[in-house]
Amino acid sequence: MPYHEFDCSKCIPERKQHAVQKGEGEDLTSALPLGYLNTIPGTISERGCAYCGAKHVIGTPMKDVIHISHGPVGCTYDTWQTKRYISDNDNFQLKYTFATDMKEKNIVFGAEKVLKNNINEAFDAHPNIKRMTIYQTCASALIGDDIAAIAQEVMDERPDVDIFVCNSPGFAGPSQSGGHHKINIAWINQKVGTVEPTITSDYVINYVGEYNIQGDQEVMTDYFHRMGIQVLSTFTGNGSYDDLRAMHRAHLNVLECARSAEYICNELRVRYGIPRLDIDGFGFGPLSDSLRKIGLFFGIEDRAQAIIDAEVARWKPELDWYRERLKGKKVCLWPGGSKLWHWAHVIHEEMGVEVVSVYTKFGHQGDMEKGIARCEVGALAIDDPNELESLEAMYKLKPDVIFTGKRPGEVAKKIRVPYLNAHAYHNGPYKGFEGWVRFARDIYNAIYSPIHQLAMRDISKDEIPTDQGFATARMLSDATLDEAVRNAPDTREYSGNFDSVTPLRERELPDFANDQAPRQEAV
Repeated sequence: MPYHEFDCSKCIPERKQHAVQKGEGEDLTSALPLGYLNTIPGTISERGCAYCGAKHVIGTPMKDVIHISHGPVGCTYDTWQTKRYISDNDNFQLKYTFATDMKEKNIVFGAEKVLKNNINEAFDAHPNIKRMTIYQTCASALIGDDIAAIAQEVMDERPDVDIFVCNSPGFAGPSQSGGHHKINIAWINQKVGTVEPTITSDYVINYVGEYNIQGDQEVMTDYFHRMGIQVLSTFTGNGSYDDLRAMHRAHLNVLECARSAEYICNELRVRYGIPRLDIDGFGFGPLSDSLRKIGLFFGIEDRAQAIIDAEVARWKPELDWYRERLKGKKVCLWPGGSKLWHWAHVIHEEMGVEVVSVYTKFGHQGDMEKGIARCEVGALAIDDPNELESLEAMYKLKPDVIFTGKRPGEVAKKIRVPYLNAHAYHNGPYKGFEGWVRFARDIYNAIYSPIHQLAMRDISKDEIPTDQGFATARMLSDATLDEAVRNAPDTREYSGNFDSVTPLRERELPDFANDQAPRQEAV
């Protein structure tokens, strides 16, 4: 297979090896671009740094924690509130961000005193929060501030607090994935095993690699609870600091995002013998298989199947309604890491859309392997594209919609291509059976938006018709459908509520018999 060379990158010949087009009958040895390497100088990469990967992706979703960055204030602002990591404690971790705000004088004279003062001020300002994570940045790493020593001083002076130190400066890896690894290993080295939990079920899991974007975690844990499974901790969406210190007592690690959190699962297996089971919460088929696998592990397959049967009966008619209207639409799947392969096959199989391109900015070779293997022949696969390459790809492929982050998404809108936020979602959650229908609805609304149709007109030269009435998305999507499909009695549009998460917190759960005596309370 020849590599794909972008016209805009001909002056950087190394970029040619970072893009390929999947051919008929070709295996991954010829369809795999180079990936997870240092950014090529001159390409103006849009990657995030290792600090971003540690704080923004993994750390910040912990809900009962003061997250403080030891560095310039810009670092913490860059990683604040750009993902909707909601929590059930009034979203404390979204409301506030903390930084020591290092200045030039601190680079010269050191900033350890500044750090200690900031730690104490933060605890004094929020007396109900007794846990903190400190993130190292490039600035504090380069001058050698001993963050761990300062944290220990504070803990000695304030015995009721506990502090975790994450040494993950921005230069610690080729991309933010390097920060994922740093915080995974630091957490198990510093904190796992320091709290003993109360066990209330015969079936106990850690839910790992889940960040509760718009409630994803709460949807999935609702299924687990309905199966009679105790979720000891979630790493880290809506997760409690002390619960995560007790990860060593789980019977099984259920892993969702392998790109960001397989490291801690592998270490828990080596150090504590806890097996790892990879699951997928996106799509009716993958989610059903995942619940069955967990049920099979614990011997409660009947409980899993009962949930699957009820949820599919409720939501499948609505997914089918959107599938009929999305079939054949082209999508560029540009989400970053694991969603590349979580979504590549299932959006085609269950929604009928055609994946014409996949890319990742920080994923490893394994992410590309799985993503390319699952997408259609002819798809353009790109590692670490820059803005010009993304624009060139969209002009060539002419997608109906792209799934990506906010920055490349806003670029797409400028050339009149609608996008869905693959990182923080538009109207999530997207996990779970109902969530997958919400995703299909958002795709439908993006493609058939009447406002988007108006955006295709250039008012400086196009004639504006004055004899047309208003248009709705339904009028646009159904114009070419058979009447039998348009009026099918067994399909319907999404009928859920705007807020699908809050009711889950109030659900009455089944009372399964528990033969295992509770263990000692956490101390």
